[in-house]
Amino acid sequence: MKKVEPSVPSSAASTPKQSLRVLLVEDSEVDALLLARYLESNGYAPHHLRVWSKEAMEAALDRETWELILCDYQLPGFGVLPALDLLKRKRLDVPFIIVSGAIGEEVAVDLMKAGAHDFIFKGRLSRLIPVIARELREATARRERALALEKLSYLAAIVDSAEEAIIGQTMEGRITTWNAGAARLYGYSPAEAIGQPATIIVPPSLEQEASALLQKLQRTQCVEHVETARMRKDGALVHVSLTLSAIRDAEGRIIGASSIAYDITERKKIEAERTKLIAHLNETLSKVKTLSGLLPICAHCKKIRDDQGYWQKLETFVRQHSDAEFSHSICPDCMRLLYPEFAADIVPGGPAPEG
Repeated sequence: MKKVEPSVPSSAASTPKQSLRVLLVEDSEVDALLLARYLESNGYAPHHLRVWSKEAMEAALDRETWELILCDYQLPGFGVLPALDLLKRKRLDVPFIIVSGAIGEEVAVDLMKAGAHDFIFKGRLSRLIPVIARELREATARRERALALEKLSYLAAIVDSAEEAIIGQTMEGRITTWNAGAARLYGYSPAEAIGQPATIIVPPSLEQEASALLQKLQRTQCVEHVETARMRKDGALVHVSLTLSAIRDAEGRIIGASSIAYDITERKKIEAERTKLIAHLNETLSKVKTLSGLLPICAHCKKIRDDQGYWQKLETFVRQHSDAEFSHSICPDCMRLLYPEFAADIVPGGPAPEG
């Protein structure tokens, strides 16, 4: 009779195995092979390496990145505690599972406190696969948390090193964050400012404006480039350009506001000086005297009669009624009249002036 092999469901046969980089800290080659075969039969495709000394384990950790460590409790000249110390020294977060023949409960607890994630008895490997799955998930979660914290720390460093004053506050108006730029601009240290009402930097005359800006923020989610004034710790006013943004929780609700302000006091000072200069120039121009209308002038001596009826020299009158100055010279006609002996050489041509 022909022997019939048991059929394997197509779905099971086609399911890809999960690759897994496993470091086996085990002095028994047979036990290491058993663990590798057990992983293969339960959905994993392990890339594994067996080491059994501190030097070999350290070299393996330096050479490759491992996703799982399965470690025997006691090896000749090596064991769990030295292996855990090695991981700590290298600051590696790798799921570390003890797979041993028989250890007491107290020893197992001590090893867990030392950094082991779990322990499995070699005679009862049925717990191994669920424990591995759990520890791999938790290791992934730890890495994601570490990356998130690193990102937050990086962003916090950017915020804290910014020149602008960056402040966080609740919608009730309590300060929650206060960067170094805010400390420089307003004079309060973070310890002095955090927890205080945001109105500590708002001049009393502008408190209604500040409240209106928060109300506008709730409607528009962002208020940009508002030029206003704030008050330093010493009471001095500082002109700022202010941008407000909404802070939302995971459900999208506005729970606070962040403000970015930069000092425009110097710019406002320059603008004020420019406005004052323009006003002064306009005033000066308005006072410039001009000559217009009918001017009574003597037909003989050429004096001019002013508004009070006094006769003044032409030069005096013009100086009083304009910004003009005089530069005296002799015209050609006067040259011929006063110096006829030189006029022909100096001013050639033209008729002689009438006597």
